[in-house]
Amino acid sequence: MTGTLAAAPALAAATTGGNEHRTFSLVLFAIFVAITLYITVWASRQNRTAADYYAGGRSFSAMQNGLAIGGDYMSAASFLGIAGIFALSGYDGFLYSIGFLVAWLVALLLVAEMLRNSGRYTMADVLAFRMRQRPVRAAAGISTIVVSIFYLLAQMVGAGALVSLLLGTKSEAVEIWTIVIVGALMIFYVTVGGMKGTTWVQIVKAVMLMTGAFVMTVWVLSKYGFNISDLLGAAADKSGKGDAFLQPGLKYGATDVWSKLDLLSLGLALVLGTAGLPHILIRFYTVPDARAARASVNWAIGIIGVFYLMTLVIGFGAAALVGGKAIAAQNKGGNTAAPQLAEHLGGGPGSTGGAVFLAVIAAVAFATILAVVAGLTLASSSSFAHDIFANVIKRGTVTERDEVKMARISALVIGAVAILLSIFARTLNVAFLVALAFAVAASANLPTLLFSLFWKRFNTAGAVAGIYGGLVAAVGVVLLSPICWGGKSATLPKGNAEALFSDTAVALIPLQNPGLISIPIGFLCAYLGTVLSKERTDAKYAELEVRALTGTGAH
Repeated sequence: MTGTLAAAPALAAATTGGNEHRTFSLVLFAIFVAITLYITVWASRQNRTAADYYAGGRSFSAMQNGLAIGGDYMSAASFLGIAGIFALSGYDGFLYSIGFLVAWLVALLLVAEMLRNSGRYTMADVLAFRMRQRPVRAAAGISTIVVSIFYLLAQMVGAGALVSLLLGTKSEAVEIWTIVIVGALMIFYVTVGGMKGTTWVQIVKAVMLMTGAFVMTVWVLSKYGFNISDLLGAAADKSGKGDAFLQPGLKYGATDVWSKLDLLSLGLALVLGTAGLPHILIRFYTVPDARAARASVNWAIGIIGVFYLMTLVIGFGAAALVGGKAIAAQNKGGNTAAPQLAEHLGGGPGSTGGAVFLAVIAAVAFATILAVVAGLTLASSSSFAHDIFANVIKRGTVTERDEVKMARISALVIGAVAILLSIFARTLNVAFLVALAFAVAASANLPTLLFSLFWKRFNTAGAVAGIYGGLVAAVGVVLLSPICWGGKSATLPKGNAEALFSDTAVALIPLQNPGLISIPIGFLCAYLGTVLSKERTDAKYAELEVRALTGTGAH
């Protein structure tokens, strides 16, 4: 997650196999794109109502939705970035994978079933159920679009760099055209296929990712007689760090108090952010009832849990077979670990087998990016059309047909904006945007969602204050952090040469992850906004409570 942009440098190793694997990779890309375009066109013929476009007709089974959730959630960074952390830092890779997995327990226990019963198409449907429509929907729509744009930038810039590396060129034109093509594809998926088309694209991508990871996992384990202990021992020996490689502290929380607080801040955002991510929340509406929503989360937990166990084997396998020095020499962040391992398993650099297997992993990474950007675009365009256009601008008087038409137009506009911003952002290190998206979701969306479902006193002022307060706090902390100001500080004693604004000025807030500050601010703003307002919605809360718990009146 620290680098959806990991998809870019992660395949730098791909340039070592000559034109053979590049051609093969591009052929695989073309095949995947052709399949997904066919699926999208097929799905478009099934779209007849707003429910079809926004929620896939609520026709997906729990297993299908669980796969789609996995496809939406398991980004290129999960596959490449976390494997790299395991390969270079050993035990500390657990801090990411466990954080991602535990987050789903929050979604399962507190959000999934009640959200499916209470809402219709977007997160704002739940928030606005017992409150004044216009201010709440406007705030929720803005938050949704901001989170989605943060995510989109990182994914699309990563895609541009990925293809450039596969072609063995640093041409700006290649990166720009790749961004444009990815943007055009995501716009097509959303405007033509809607939720049905996007969901099937995500299912195909999830199957590809799980299959690729499974093959690598079994291949690595077979080299050590399927003995995990032998694999871990070999990884520790080759890491040059001995037993320390299998103990906490190599990467996180080992230097001073601020680094420990930064680790805690990251963990909070990971665990709490998932239940507030708009493109994840709308997936709960695609199943027929709350029971299926709960079951789909169980499927997602199983799929994602197995996937992160496989990244463990892939990461430690890379450490044992490729070696930390070779990985760090290719990419100091370790993001090339999985591709380098694939090349090694296939026969090594220069071999046909190595080139082919490396090309397969490259195609999987590219498929991952396409599926995730489609889900993000759908979430943001749906929120604009359903919340801002239909209920804020048109005050609920718009027809379903016009609303869906606006959703398609907004997908085109949001996609165009994302393409333009990505072209300008391609020279920046935008990996932090993914962490920021999780922090905004945990700071702005989750407090208002939980208070709306569980606190009778909660009202419009609290919802608006919570969303805007959490959003401004998360972005504000990042603007004052070492991400933007890279001078030597407590958390960055060597400075940050890739700081956005200055690599000499010292950050006012020494935390790179804003969650520790912004999440409490989000909850506090929601609380203060509520208690300082005299508005009461007790009767509507009683109606919401019955609906959320029993499903009575659910769509």
